[in-house]
Amino acid sequence: MRWPRQVASVMVVVLLVVVPPVLLVRLAGWPLPSRPSLAELQQWVAEPITAQTVTAALTIGGWLLWLLVVAAVVLRVLVRVKAVARWMRRIPLPTPLQATATGLAGVAVLGTNTATAAPAADQPVATTPAAAGDSREPLDQQAPDRQAEVAGVVVPGGWMPRETAEQIAAAGALLWLRRRRSYRPAAPDPQPRDPDLAPLPAVVAAAQTAVTTESDRQGDHTGQDTPAVGRQDGDGPVVVFPPGGVGLTGPGASDAARGILVTAALQALRDPAPAMRLVTTRVDIDALLGPHPPVSAVAGIHVAPTLDDALAVVTSQPTPAPPPSAEDQTANRGRLLLLTHAPASGSLAAATADNDVALIVVGEYPAGDAWSVDPSGRIRSPHSPDARRRMCVLDRAAVRDILTVISPPEAITIGGSLTQPSPPPLLPRPRTPARKPNDQTSSDARRSDPSAVRLRVLGGVSVSFQGTPVRIRRSAALQALVFLAVHPHGVTGRDLVEAIWPGLPAHRVTGRLYTTISDLRKAIRDTCGVALIEHADDRYRLSPDLDVDLWRLHQAVQQATTTVTDRPRAWQAVIDQFGGALADGYAWPWLDAHREVVRRHVIDAYVALADAQPDRRQALALLQDAIRVDPYNEHLHQRAAQILASLGDHVAASDLLDAYDKRLAHAGLTATDLPRGAGRAVR
Repeated sequence: MRWPRQVASVMVVVLLVVVPPVLLVRLAGWPLPSRPSLAELQQWVAEPITAQTVTAALTIGGWLLWLLVVAAVVLRVLVRVKAVARWMRRIPLPTPLQATATGLAGVAVLGTNTATAAPAADQPVATTPAAAGDSREPLDQQAPDRQAEVAGVVVPGGWMPRETAEQIAAAGALLWLRRRRSYRPAAPDPQPRDPDLAPLPAVVAAAQTAVTTESDRQGDHTGQDTPAVGRQDGDGPVVVFPPGGVGLTGPGASDAARGILVTAALQALRDPAPAMRLVTTRVDIDALLGPHPPVSAVAGIHVAPTLDDALAVVTSQPTPAPPPSAEDQTANRGRLLLLTHAPASGSLAAATADNDVALIVVGEYPAGDAWSVDPSGRIRSPHSPDARRRMCVLDRAAVRDILTVISPPEAITIGGSLTQPSPPPLLPRPRTPARKPNDQTSSDARRSDPSAVRLRVLGGVSVSFQGTPVRIRRSAALQALVFLAVHPHGVTGRDLVEAIWPGLPAHRVTGRLYTTISDLRKAIRDTCGVALIEHADDRYRLSPDLDVDLWRLHQAVQQATTTVTDRPRAWQAVIDQFGGALADGYAWPWLDAHREVVRRHVIDAYVALADAQPDRRQALALLQDAIRVDPYNEHLHQRAAQILASLGDHVAASDLLDAYDKRLAHAGLTATDLPRGAGRAVR
């Protein structure tokens, strides 16, 4: 408990402040005597070192030390007072809707006729936490009028509306499905270096975290401590571009233009009916994204060589239906956007107006509306000064990462976070078997044995001690536990912060990390009586003696790749250690790469075992088991269909490929090597 130490600290400070001056006054007198006379000064010059002068010097030194202690205490108190004052200023006040609801609840309670209101006996009280703000953005960075803000997400490099974050999260999930579809099983490797195992960029991870956190909060409240990082609630309108065009100015103009670029590409992916969403020029793209931007094959974006070519493309488009009213919040969805930095001439404005094209000029545009965009995306316009609007703003690095994620695989031609091989999974050191306790071993000694604690992260997440489940209250603590299990050699505190709370500065959530680790240690120590988390040199790691199913799987893979005899038995050992997907049921963004590593280990073992089988039916059964592990892998379906066809069961082969084609279509994918209707072609 912390309060006894705090009380003891306060008592020590009080003693240091009060006792020394009392002793000095009683022993040496008041520190401010009368002025020395001329005779006393002459005597001190003639004989400076006497018992009296030494006593006076020691007394002065004591008072100076006491003043130093008092100054340190006062400085510390001022720091605490300022921190409390900042905390008080950041306390979110209830919104008008919350205040109204509270008032109505008070009226309902206090205004009830006690003579007719019978109390309900043994009725449970609802304990659902109220969503008071539910914000992942640091409180000191939020606007005071949060209820007037657009619901959105703060990400590394900018801010985006909630809808844009959902589309980016979906694009990230689709990218992992593409990687799973295209993977070709090979010989098991304990340290895979496949380039497509690289984690998604930080901006995509932050968007995924915000979306999954909000989904968890709407579904249940088990993740009580997981904040919605970067999220802001409000009822602000969707930005609608005026018919006469708009000029973007201010410090956030270029970031806003990049946000428009990303939004157009995402809308084209979601609703590909109109093939073109935004037209711009190569010069404008280079100005916004730098040289060699990854937009050559991004759906919905047309890059013209010059502004005249862009204008020709715009005028050649069919005339759309009459635009909806300005109040329609979906007015931008069907309109073609023309984005440029060049000064807008009269002919350009007329051509865009005739074709109902939203002209967006990065810079001054006297013929249209002027929007001053600040770095956070908030818009100020002289034509509508009272309107509170906010648009997507992203820096250059964030946009390049997002466009790389949403581009088709063949469009990824530049170096970046997606093209770098991921670090190999770290294998734990072999665990030495724990010594069996003898008859004299006490129960406390058995409770302090880390090997008695079992951590399961395959097929779910659970911790047990001698068959007794260990309840971990905080969802962030559970996430930290799995992250440490995935990294058995340890990670730094910064690694944990960036994985659990992507998008937030590490220095802002350090205290939250300490709370999470402390709660995790307490939950395990109270049940198991053992400290499983080691912390040394700013690195956290799990005890090497802990029984972790993931570590046993990695050891089986290591054994299968190094053995030279009876390799089928070694591959079967890998399959036997697999209990399900890594942390199945959880959608933490950092988990995808490690989950895919485990999945590939298992299907590699299945394929290697199938290749070693002389009986084709047994090989088919193994491939079907591998398909259950990864139902999106194209190579597994091709191999299984080929064996079925060789066995003469063409109907089963056709049904298998047709079901696979439907599964991909349901996920928004198509087969890469299989022609459409491949199942029917097998018949």
